[in-house]
This record gives sequence, C-alpha cells and structure tokens, in this order.
Amino acid sequence: MTLQNRAESQANHRRFVHRVKVSHQVWGLRSQEGGWASCPSNDHDGKTIICFWSDRAYAARHAKEAWAHYEPTPIELETFINRWLTGMDQEGTLVGTNWDANLCGLEIEPRLLVKELVRDKEGK
Repeated sequence: MTLQNRAESQANHRRFVHRVKVSHQVWGLRSQEGGWASCPSNDHDGKTIICFWSDRAYAARHAKEAWAHYEPTPIELETFINRWLTGMDQEGTLVGTNWDANLCGLEIEPRLLVKELVRDKEGK
C-alpha cells in the first residue's frame, strides 16, 4: 500500500469509527444465502477479511461484480461489538473498515477495533 493510500485508508477508518459511534449501526454486504462479503487479506497470508462500512451508501456501491448478489445490511453497534467482533477475533478473521471503491483499506484486528469503538463511544 502506498503512503497516500495508507493515509486515505486511515482517514476512512477514522470516519468509520466516528460515524458508527453516531449512528449506532454498521453496514455489511450480505448474500441471499446468508454469507457476508469477505476476501483474502493482502497483508496477512491465510487470513480472511470481512468488510464493513459506516453508511448504507458506502456498502451499496460495493455490491457489484463478485458481490453483485449481496445487499447492504445493517448491524446494530452493540451486536457488532459483542457478537461479531468477539467471534471474528476468536476465528482469526480481520475487519476491513470503509474500504474504497478499489477495495483498498485498513485491515484491523477485531479486538483493536473494539477498543476504538468503546473508547470513542465513552468519549475518552
């Protein structure tokens, strides 16, 4: 990832944390079969990433090509923190936050995202 892409990815991640804190919702792409949009990690061999966005519109613009049959689906923030991120951490799955149109973005450990969301939620 180039320095410019890294800076943009970090800005998108901060936007994700801020907007999720305000809306209390996270958006993912879910298929009719019940699977969620995921892809292999670019940075960590053998790891899978599940992508999430802070806004429905951000998620919707990724429902194309391989993910064309996926629909933007909201997840309540408390459920995301307590169930999703805990389960993903146990499974060794990474989180992609507010990836851009080229599917470029940060790959973050779920437990680190929990700390950011809880810290930000509490206003610390």
